[in-house]
Amino acid sequence: MTGIRGKKGTIISFIVLLAVIMGLACRHPVFAARDKSEDKDRPERLITMAVEYPGVVIPPDEDVSLDLIFHNKGKSDEDVEVWISEKPENWKAKIKTYQFTVTGVHVPSADDKTLTFEADPDKGVKPGKYAFRVDAKTRDGQFKMTQNITVTIKEKEEGEDDSKGVELTTSYPVLQGPSDGEFEFSVEVDSKLDKDAVFNLFAEGPEGWDLNFKPAYESKYISSIRLKANESKTVAVQVKPTANAKEGEYPVNVRVTSGDAKGEAKLTVILTGTYQLEMGTVTGLLSLDARQGKAANISFYIKNTGSAVNREITFMSFKPENWEIDFKPERIEGIAPGELKQVEVIITPYEEALVGDYSVNVKVDGEKVSETLEFRVTVKASAAWAWIGILIIVAVTGGLTALFRKLGRR
Repeated sequence: MTGIRGKKGTIISFIVLLAVIMGLACRHPVFAARDKSEDKDRPERLITMAVEYPGVVIPPDEDVSLDLIFHNKGKSDEDVEVWISEKPENWKAKIKTYQFTVTGVHVPSADDKTLTFEADPDKGVKPGKYAFRVDAKTRDGQFKMTQNITVTIKEKEEGEDDSKGVELTTSYPVLQGPSDGEFEFSVEVDSKLDKDAVFNLFAEGPEGWDLNFKPAYESKYISSIRLKANESKTVAVQVKPTANAKEGEYPVNVRVTSGDAKGEAKLTVILTGTYQLEMGTVTGLLSLDARQGKAANISFYIKNTGSAVNREITFMSFKPENWEIDFKPERIEGIAPGELKQVEVIITPYEEALVGDYSVNVKVDGEKVSETLEFRVTVKASAAWAWIGILIIVAVTGGLTALFRKLGRR
């Protein structure tokens, strides 16, 4: 404990020392001169206004949100008044922060401040170009600024989604995985209405698939969601394919409605199939006899019980020391779903292996799946030793017989 405290004290001392050095460095004439040089080059007062995108193109019934940036390049802080001086008929427009509508902004010296310009067309506004003008000035009127913004509503293209009143967005509209997996899309439901509303949730996918909606980070299922005016919430769309679904791309369409307001999102699930292998022997036996230094053969099968092609199948063995294990073939390029391949394993016990039972494990590594099969190998004495044993027994028996006869005569 004392050693730990000592180390902590050393670290703290080092940090304090580093802070002191940095403080002294900042006061060094070179750094001070640099700061003064930057201040000297800056004018007494200079402030500008710019919009992030002076011209934008939007689909019908869509709103606009743009950054309005103020740059204070002078030495003095500035209070700037800002307003929308021109806007088309049948449009609503305002300047706001993330929370409030504003009419002015304080911009410190050598700093930038950003406001948001928002414009929302009324229903039925026709395609075309619409001009806005934003004016700003300092409190004393010394600096006046103007920014023109052009919003173009494009013609609706044939087959284009007819969403209105609510917008659906997702960062990941395409998900990929195995057929036996579950997929969860995160969809943001953004109400464009000026009133509270209950939105009904619908999902359409391949026949037999299980489709459900859930609130974000919750497990319960829902069929509708309540949103306040211009509020947005995130819902999860849970998709579970049928057990026999094949590889391929499958569309999932999500629809949200509340009265005349409706929005759609097109999602895609890409199934790569399931990866499953089955191993065994035709007879069901997993044992064989072998002799020291002599090869013994046994065959096993590999069956693809999944729905995807299993490629690049290799073999590995776990064996007693000094034993040799070989496979024919040494690898398999691929096995189609439902297909079966036969593999021969050649087991050669060590020449000096003791008589008895041994375990040999064979592992098959496929694409995203592995299986293991255990064989019991019984090592028996070689035939030569058997004949030698028989000869010894015969010799001993003959010797004893001759000895008994000789003793009997006496």
